[in-house]
Parts: sequence; structure tokens; C-alpha cells
Amino acid sequence: MAPTTAAAAERRPSPFSREVRRWRALRRMSQLELAALAGTTQRHLSFIESGRSAPGRAMVVRLAESLALSLRERNALLLKAGYAPAYEESPRDGAAIEPAMTALRSILTGHLPYPAVVAGPRGELVLANAAFEVLTEGAAARLLEPPVNVLRLALHPEGMGPRVVNLAAWGRHVTESLRARAAAHPDGGLDALAAELAGYLPAGAPPGPDHLGFAVPLRLRTAGGELRLLTTLTSFATAVDVTLAELHLEAFLPADPETAELLRRRAAARGAAPAG
Repeated sequence: MAPTTAAAAERRPSPFSREVRRWRALRRMSQLELAALAGTTQRHLSFIESGRSAPGRAMVVRLAESLALSLRERNALLLKAGYAPAYEESPRDGAAIEPAMTALRSILTGHLPYPAVVAGPRGELVLANAAFEVLTEGAAARLLEPPVNVLRLALHPEGMGPRVVNLAAWGRHVTESLRARAAAHPDGGLDALAAELAGYLPAGAPPGPDHLGFAVPLRLRTAGGELRLLTTLTSFATAVDVTLAELHLEAFLPADPETAELLRRRAAARGAAPAG
């Protein structure tokens, strides 16, 4: 006997079911692997993905965590399941995350005389220390109007691009990192930005040996000489606020003594007290 219309509707995958299956495919996980990580059975997960079972809020959260979703993506999954978001999204100037923002400002100051910035998920500048001026030297005014995008500034032909000696190699590092983030956390805005930035790189330039054996340095021409800088990225790994979780601190470090000295001299010229 054919199932009734009501029974068929009950078995039709819901938007939540389809979303779980989409994320599982993106992560290249089997039902058994995801079920084990989420503390459930493959049979239960199969029922969830087919729409035959509606999971509780705790199970949705466990699935989101097991799929390594960002806090924003976890909230979206909860909404598709019919539950309220679990994570707040505070304004960047809000009281809730002010202690964290104060800590970031302190880190930026402590990193002097070397440049450091705090940026949002698509490269939008949130905070910067005084040494950031070495990165903006000679840049077009329109690229420095808020909201400044530090990724665009880094490669744009009216930004840092003409001053980057190893633009092909370093630019490829920037764009590939952006594409990897977009692949793990699909975002049309990231895809568009990655395509834009790739268009600023030299066409057909093969990967070169311009590295220190463990990292690609940024070789940047300045009025005082060439800088060789390494970059590090830091984020709040235990953040439970969407806004805070999406911020990252990019700190530039000298790759040689000459770069360190040049940056100390620039700091002295600005009247800043260099770090020890």
C-alpha cells in the first residue's frame, strides 16, 4: 500500500536534515564517523538526515560541534532545527566583549615596534597599532577609508602590491589561505574576495624558493629599506560570542636583525617607545 500524503511528508528531509547532510559531505565524513563524534548511533543519524527523527537541542549542538562549525554556523543550524541560537553576537563596541577588546589593544601596544592588526572574518580592519603605518605607506587614500580591508590593502596595485618584492609567492599564500577558509566555511563573500585578490597577482608566476625553510616572508620595500616579515595569526579559541570568535590578530615579526632595527628606527622617529 502506498504511504499516505501525511506519512510521506513526515519522511521528507527538512531544511535541517538537508543541512546536516550537506555539512557532513563537505567534511567528507561518513554517517558512522559523525555519529561516533556526536555520541549517537548511525541509525539515529540516518533517521535525522532522512527527516524521520527530530533531534533535541543538545543533539543539534553536538552535531554542530562534531562538524567543526563556526559559532555563526552553529547558530544557523540551531535555527534550521527550530531552536533559538546558542551564542550571542555582541557589537564590537559593546560592553560584553570590552574586556577582550582591551586585552587585544594591550597586545597590539606590546607588539611595538612591529606592526600588528586585528581583523574581522573578511579582512575588515578592527584595530591596529602605530606600526601599521609601515603597511599603509604610499597607499591610495580610498583604500584607507573605513572600512579598511587589510587583505585588499596587502595585494592591491594601489596599496602594498607594488612594494611587495615577492608578490607572486606571498600573494599566493594570502589567497590560498582565504580559499581554504572559504572551503571549510562556505561564504560567497570570501569567494568573491579571493577571486578579486587573485586578480592582483602576476599571471602565470611559478612558485619560487623565496622562503625561510618554514614560512613565506613578506618582503616589503619601504622608504628606509626592505623589510622581511613573518606573520602569525591568533584567535580566541574558547570564545562563546560570535563577534569575538570571528576576530583574529595578525602580528608581523622581523625575519632578520636588519628588519628589526629598521622598525625600531621608525618607531623612534614616530616618538614611540620600542619594545625591548
